[in-house]
This record gives sequence, structure tokens and C-alpha cells, in this order.
Amino acid sequence: MGAHPHFPSITKCNTEDRSNQAVAADLDGTLLVSRSAFPYFMLIAIEAGSLLRGLILLASVPFAYFTYLFISESKAINIFIFISFSGLKMRDIELVARSVLPKFYAEDVHPETWRVFNSFGKRYIVTASPRIMAEHFAKTYLGADKIIGTELEISKSGKATGFVIKPGVLVGEHKRVAVQKEFGDNLPDLGLGDRETDHDFMSICKEGFMVPGTKCEPLSRNKLLSPVIFHEGRLVQRPTPIIALLTFLWMPIGIILSIVRVYLNIPLPERIVCYNYKILGIKLIVKGTPPPPPKDGKGGVLFVCNHRTVLDPVVTAVALGRKVSCVTYSISKFSELISPIKAVALSREREKDAANIKRLLEEGDLVICPEGTTCREPFLLRFSALFAELTDRIVPVAINTKQSVFYGTSARGFKFFDPYFVFMNPMPTYEITFLNQLPVELTCRGGKSPIEVANYIQRVLAGTLGFECTNLTRKDKYLMLAGTDGRVLSKKDKEKAQGN
Repeated sequence: MGAHPHFPSITKCNTEDRSNQAVAADLDGTLLVSRSAFPYFMLIAIEAGSLLRGLILLASVPFAYFTYLFISESKAINIFIFISFSGLKMRDIELVARSVLPKFYAEDVHPETWRVFNSFGKRYIVTASPRIMAEHFAKTYLGADKIIGTELEISKSGKATGFVIKPGVLVGEHKRVAVQKEFGDNLPDLGLGDRETDHDFMSICKEGFMVPGTKCEPLSRNKLLSPVIFHEGRLVQRPTPIIALLTFLWMPIGIILSIVRVYLNIPLPERIVCYNYKILGIKLIVKGTPPPPPKDGKGGVLFVCNHRTVLDPVVTAVALGRKVSCVTYSISKFSELISPIKAVALSREREKDAANIKRLLEEGDLVICPEGTTCREPFLLRFSALFAELTDRIVPVAINTKQSVFYGTSARGFKFFDPYFVFMNPMPTYEITFLNQLPVELTCRGGKSPIEVANYIQRVLAGTLGFECTNLTRKDKYLMLAGTDGRVLSKKDKEKAQGN
């Protein structure tokens, strides 16, 4: 489909001297390559709701699309809104909009529209989607000043009713009225849209351009105003109707495969597990030469890894072909019980944790992930420097993973399920690279401070992986994704907190 005859194509839009002007742009099909908001409704339905809600939403697609084509665009969107939002707490919807949706929105930005939109000093988005869905992404990553979108009806208990408040879904004339109400007499200098129902608001702008419906590659994420470093949610791919259907069909197979992969390997020695991985479709790539096993009475080596999934220490042990211990900031009693390697939880009490790490190093090799939490994107969080004070036998280990269907990490969900989600992927891939042991002159024994050692290892691992170093911490991640400080309370602490 080409540009509408009344409005020229966006490729003809001049972007010079626009810094003092205002633009109003539609979202789906205009600022985003995808013309359908279904994937984002599906993410709300699953991540703020449940799998059952997602299945119901998927089943509604034929009826909703029929309604869109032959009855009314606004009624079709109302169907998606009701199924996706009804009964959900607004707090949960806001968290998903902040932590899950931005990653998928960022992978779907239209390059030509962004070229134009980014040249304006005042940026507004007018969308039929609920405002709450797109607002965080649009303001943080696109620099939008305001989102004019459909407003959800909220009950007295703080839950979405599934209905929308007047004037209803912002389609056609409702978009035009919303723009007039926002701008008054000083209407936008430019209007951008992609379909006939956008013509109403575009016609009152001083200029209007259409985004053609031709296929194009989305904008590279690193060209947005901010990088997406943290994100939440279990789905790796944007859940279009076809992808969502295939994912639901794979789930029963993936669950069975995951259980087999987890429990079949627990009793086996690590040197045999690597062969079992090949049989079970787990791809393990090992690079570099790890140090030999520790000799009796000499203590072990500290393997310092970046953190990608909860299974990093286990897979490192398999790559080594021998038993190691690991320390972690949070682990459930059941996970500790079934862990194929010795796992000790850190208490965040410096002296106590230091004593535990020293004791474990005296017993043998130890794996530690000083970031304190996982990061899915090609970034490394700040390394805690405690480990550098306790030994000078340090081997950096660079870890990278590939998950095609499900993410095996979660900040808001049940962490107990993390390893199962990793192994629910058709072919989870781990790449473990053992670097050379740090020379003594680069350790605390050689005169370096603990922070210098930690920062050096962070830089070395980032360089090996092609990642970027950041100064962000576990606390930053959990504040953004879950609205907490990331601490896992003990049973006694929880009872105390409830008592207060």
C-alpha cells in the first residue's frame, strides 16, 4: 500500500529547522513498524495476568480482526482491551508497561518516522492504545513530551474494569478532538499517520505525511535516546498471533523436556553431563584453558563470572568437568537441595560473607558472580569488590547465552522456575570462555585496591564478550523492574515486616 493521495509520503518530509515546532504522530504503523498492537496486548495479558488470559486473547483474534475489517476499528480494540486488562491491578499493569513492553517497542521503531519525529522540539503521540501501555517507553526512549491515548476505566479497588472512559478508543474523529483539546488554537506543525482513521487529526495539522505500509527493517535499538538495559518478562520474541500460537503449542513439549534436562543431570558427574547435554539438545561451547583441579591442602581458584542466568555456576562446573562450589545472593531451599553443586547463599553482611567465601575457597574451587544479579542485554553491571580482598588466585570467566523462546531470569516472578524456563528452550546455548588467571601484580597482593581489581575484571570480561560496562547495580535493576530493592527477605524478616 502506498501513501494516501491527500498526504505525501513521509520520505518527502523535510527535517530542517524543526527544533521549535511540534509534531503529533500515531503509534502503531507510524512510529512502530507493526500496524497491529496485538503483541503488546498479549504481553500485558500474560505478564500482568496469566497464561489462560493470553490463550483467551489469542482465541479472540479471528473475531477481533473480523470486527476490525467489517464493523469498527474501535470495537476491535475494545475487545483486546477488555480481555487483556479486565480485573488487573493498575500497579501490575504499570510494572509490565515499564519493565516488559519497552524492549519489544524498541525493537519495532520505524526508521523513517523516527528520523522525522526526532527532529522536532515538541513531540506528541496520539494512539488508540491505552496510554498506560506506551507512556513510559515513549517518554524515556523516544523523548515524547506527552502521550494522548485511550484511558482505562479504573474501579475503586484500583483495578482495570476492562472498559474505557469517554470519549472511548481514540480512533478517527476522537483522535482529532483529543488533539484539538490538547493544543487549542496552536495546532501541531506536523501530523504523521499510516491509515485512513488518522486523516481526521492529520487534517487539522499544518502539514501531514503518511507512512507507507511497505515492509522495512526496524530501527537499530542503539539509535534510540536511551539503551534498554533491563527488561522483564519470559517471552523472547514479540508475540504476534503466529508466534504466540507456536509458543503455546511448544509449551507442553518444553515443560517435559525441561524436567528431563534438569533432573536427569543432577546425579551424574560433571564430566559425563557435558555429553548428556549434547544428547538433550543443550549446546555448550567452551573456549580457553581452565586451570587444573586444586591439589590437596592448597585451596581452590576463584572463578569470577559475569551473570546471565541462574545456571551460570552449574554450567561452569560442567565446562570444567569437575565439582565446584558457588555463592549466590538468593536461592530457595528447594533449589539449594536439588542443586548439582554446593550453593551457599550470601547474607549481605560483609564479615559473614567474607568468612563463607574464604572457607569455601579452602575446600576447593569457587564460582562467584560479583554483579549480584543477571543482565539479559550486552551490558555488565558494577562488580562488587569483596571477592578481590579474599584471594589472589582469580580466573575471569566470560559467559554468554542464547535463548530463543523463553528467558530464564525474572525479577518479579517466581525465581524457582528460572532454570526450568532456560531448559524449556528448544536449544539453549551457553558459551563459556576461561581467561588467563590474573597475574599477582593485578591483585590486591600486588598492591591494587579491591575496587581496581573488580573494575579491571569487569573491563576484561566486557571486552571479551563485546559488552558495555555500566555502573548500575542490583538495586537499580530491581527498583526499575519490580519496584523493590532486590533483597530477598528471610522468613523471620517477612514475619517482622508483616507485624509492622
